[in-house]
Amino acid sequence: METMTKRDRGRRVAHVRERANWMRRRLLRMIVEAGQGHPGGDLSASDILAALYFDVLRIDPARPDAPDRDRFVLSKGHCTGALYTALAGAGFFPEEELATYCAPRSRLNGHPVRTYLPGVETNTGPLGHGFPVAVGIAVAGQIDGAGYRVFALTGDGELQEGSMWEAAMFAGHRGLGNLTVIVDRNGLQQGARTEDTNALEPLADKWRAFGWEAVEIDGHDHGALLDALDDAAAPRRRPRCIIARTSKGRGVSFMQDQAGWHHGVPDAAQYAQALAELDAEQAA
Repeated sequence: METMTKRDRGRRVAHVRERANWMRRRLLRMIVEAGQGHPGGDLSASDILAALYFDVLRIDPARPDAPDRDRFVLSKGHCTGALYTALAGAGFFPEEELATYCAPRSRLNGHPVRTYLPGVETNTGPLGHGFPVAVGIAVAGQIDGAGYRVFALTGDGELQEGSMWEAAMFAGHRGLGNLTVIVDRNGLQQGARTEDTNALEPLADKWRAFGWEAVEIDGHDHGALLDALDDAAAPRRRPRCIIARTSKGRGVSFMQDQAGWHHGVPDAAQYAQALAELDAEQAA
């Protein structure tokens, strides 16, 4: 891989930062207009999806089914606010269509549907479902000798599903060097903290025990995200897990680290406050 200069890295980081802030603003508008959504997880995952869709993934919205495209699976399928803004921003469908989020007959369901939208690799929603599909896609690529890479984003509460660890064990056994999973480790699930519900730590060691490489990063540090994803793209013989330490509701003070904002809709005053805080963060 070519060495990235400090100037190039700075440009990439600045671009991802700007796109993530735009995503947060736009997804909050979607949720307010629709009267439903999952803002907490959307906001915790926005930096991760911005790094993927606006820098890392080898994708072409003009050829969404190109055989050599990278594959991304949103295993935490309820976080469609972040996914749809990323897809629209990357050019897979017009930004104006975001206004139809969760409306009758809209392509933008509360959970992603492959047959509705270009850029969606598989239907997801039931937790513990998407990541095993991503493993299957990576196995197909390994068998075919294909050059595409597979990325999956999981929630940390989702890791309480047994299907996740069955898939992880199989991926380690197969040595799927074309597979990267990013864990949105915000520490919260619907209604409670993960460690109070079913403790996950030491999480990195668990992945390593299943035959994976595992690293832990600040999931809101755009430079760290790009460095980890660049490393994931290097040739290797084992799958890679990036544990991204994040905050649920990131960027909006009254939502941040609050389990109650797993789902919900800001009222008019809260929405105005959220936009003001995001404006201030972007200007900082």
